Amino acid sequence: MTAHVDRIAAFSDGAQGGNPAGVVIADQMPAEDEMQRIAAEVGYSETAFAVPEDQGWRVRYFAPVGEVAFCGHATIALGATLAARFGDGTYALQLNDAGISVEGQRHGDRAQAALISPPTRSGAVDDEVLEAALALFGLDESDLDPTLPPAVANAGNDHLVLALRDRTRLATMEYDLNRGAAYMRLNGFTTISLLWIESPQRFHSRNAFAIGGVLEDPATGAAAAALAGYLRDIGWPHGGMIDIVQGEDMGARSLLRVEIGDTPGEGVRVSGSARRI
Repeated sequence: MTAHVDRIAAFSDGAQGGNPAGVVIADQMPAEDEMQRIAAEVGYSETAFAVPEDQGWRVRYFAPVGEVAFCGHATIALGATLAARFGDGTYALQLNDAGISVEGQRHGDRAQAALISPPTRSGAVDDEVLEAALALFGLDESDLDPTLPPAVANAGNDHLVLALRDRTRLATMEYDLNRGAAYMRLNGFTTISLLWIESPQRFHSRNAFAIGGVLEDPATGAAAAALAGYLRDIGWPHGGMIDIVQGEDMGARSLLRVEIGDTPGEGVRVSGSARRI
């Protein structure tokens, strides 16, 4: 099968930055091994595959080394591609484990897109799991910001959330890729989200994605949604919205906005710009 792949940078900062994703829109869903081959060939952290189903779209996401349940930036890229092909609007998406939606609006050579995430939940981190994470990044407990305790947050998949006291520690994030992938597989984490809190409504993030064969993502919509759900769970003063700056330390500054409703566990709205690569 020869598939046409749209290449879109999601959550871009104007004409710069963003996280590249592949988007394949087909009449029928390719075989799993074919989707895996295409994702590995494209080489981005995720490629989204979408086919018409009922009144919406059936969607699956593949990283270069395996399938993932949900990917936020590839969903934003898909929203931009659907808007370009079929017009501005809201599109229903059926994932492996959840039904969500994405909006897309064209703006010249760029687009705005927004997704409603799967339901959210969060919980504490086991001491041994936290200790191993700190060791992976060369951190200790004194590096953590006590205002936002470590947590496992979920909005379609599990993310480990670690808030750091010092922006410099975030900027110098490093870890061994193979060791990180083994740790994430063992604990079921899709990403490890390191944060620095600029203000209650503005966060700086770096997202380790070793389990997908990628050291770091420049923008991670799924992790942003999971963080927002966690903030809601603990009564954080988010005021209904947070902004996340990601990718700055890797030269791909990306901007994500998350709107947070009052109902515990409901999906959140993650939005940003998208540009064709």
